[in-house]
Amino acid sequence: MTWRHYFLLAVLGLIVVTVVAAFQSTPGYMDADYYYAGGLQLANGHGFTEPYLWNYLDNPTGLPHPSNAYWMPLASLLAAAGSALFGPASWLAARIGFLVVAAIVPPLTAALAWSFTSRRDLALVSGLLGVFSAFYLPFLPVTDTFGLYMVLGGLFFLLLSRTSSLFARISLPLISILLGVIAGLMHFTRADGLLWLLLAFMAIFLDRGDSVFSPKRFKVYAWRTALILTGYLLIMGPWFVRNYFAFGAPLGPGGAKMLWLTAYDQLFAYPPSQLTFAAWWQSGIASIMKARAWALGINLERTLAEQGEIFLLPLIGLGLWHLRHNLAVKMAGIAWLLTLAAMTLAFPYAGARGGFFHSCAALQPVWWALAPVGLDRVIAWGKRRRGWDAAQAGMVFRPALVGLAVLLSAGLVWGKVIGMDSTKASQTVFSPGAGVPQPGYLWSQENTAYRQIDSYLIELGASHDDVIMVANPPGFYLASGNSTLAVPDGDIHTLMEVARLYGATYLILEKGSMPVRLFAIYDHLEAQPELVYKGEVAGARIFLVDDH
Repeated sequence: MTWRHYFLLAVLGLIVVTVVAAFQSTPGYMDADYYYAGGLQLANGHGFTEPYLWNYLDNPTGLPHPSNAYWMPLASLLAAAGSALFGPASWLAARIGFLVVAAIVPPLTAALAWSFTSRRDLALVSGLLGVFSAFYLPFLPVTDTFGLYMVLGGLFFLLLSRTSSLFARISLPLISILLGVIAGLMHFTRADGLLWLLLAFMAIFLDRGDSVFSPKRFKVYAWRTALILTGYLLIMGPWFVRNYFAFGAPLGPGGAKMLWLTAYDQLFAYPPSQLTFAAWWQSGIASIMKARAWALGINLERTLAEQGEIFLLPLIGLGLWHLRHNLAVKMAGIAWLLTLAAMTLAFPYAGARGGFFHSCAALQPVWWALAPVGLDRVIAWGKRRRGWDAAQAGMVFRPALVGLAVLLSAGLVWGKVIGMDSTKASQTVFSPGAGVPQPGYLWSQENTAYRQIDSYLIELGASHDDVIMVANPPGFYLASGNSTLAVPDGDIHTLMEVARLYGATYLILEKGSMPVRLFAIYDHLEAQPELVYKGEVAGARIFLVDDH
């Protein structure tokens, strides 16, 4: 592989994600909304604060609120860098960094494949699989953590690959520091990135030349462990200090409560004091085990479909077995098992609802690097058992593998991003003067609905000082500029307690995006004296909160 190969893969990767980005006029979903809004806050000089509450896990005292009590800040910092350089009001500016990061994924994947086999043909196929990244492709151009995790994960495993030409001359102490820095950046990207510090420690113990119990090796392990921890703290140390002053603890208080969820909607529970070990245990061992069995099934399905792209998974398995003694490959297998355990046993609801998909992005460069190796094993078997011409078989099967990835990627981008939202053309706005919805791309349907709702609220007399309670607080903030609150998990009494505490003026209930116990409010409009029904826009029902 030459630098020209890597450059061409980067250019192709940039072209593909830019084409997808052209159909994404908004972040598209709450995670990306949150990181984008956080980036705008930083670029506009408001620091790590947010004018919205999307959960109540840290028992917030009011608005504005310290940011990143749950999600980590690196994606927002990347969005802020683009906004600061190219214009704080520009969605394109905020995601320039994400497009660049996405363009790095294919050459990095090819470099990892080259480090495994030193074969250019296999490395190029791996790089092309990184270009046409199937289930991940719709998410790479927006303000989320997928591309960052892929790049950091790829670098992590590349550092562990002894044959990597990029790192072959770097000393072990420096590699240890870099592993710590990458682990720190992964934690700075996602809360589960803390697992990668553990993986870095495990890697140095598995990378040994003699007995693990020898005094000499023990000193080496202790020294390398200290260097990894130093690199990690270079990144995370300042953030721990910030969190201490913001929340009174080095880690944001939101994550620990997630351990005691007994249903996904409890992510929005109020008060958060109800989320305890005792309440979790009282839900019953059968319920606890059922939730984890459900999460395991979903996460294994995601492994087959999203990570393995269905047709790649058997080849990834063959490649993993063939290179099982390679330290990087071995650690990738361990990383997958640890991630599966964390997102099934500790955080089953978050894991099954997208956490596992997010977290495993770090492993995708390895899987794409292993798939052509597995295909090569199949060709070798065909040559041995069926008399195949290996060169001719390779010329047929490798392009076919990439072709399948192209078709799958195109279908997923069309289905998730480009396909027209047919519901918009037929939506009826049950309110005077709200305008006629225009057909648009699927990706922006929520933002379009929120803009329609904001226009109607203004017609009702709402101002930008009003606080709105809604399913996606950062998304509605981006659409309207209003401070926002999450609709809490609970009944009408919980809802009114939250509304009064944080000063909500309007409530927006979206069918399919609200807690079960609030269905009665949606279905029986006049039954609640505390809420005054004001109309329906884009399938959402709007209420004025009567706080008297």
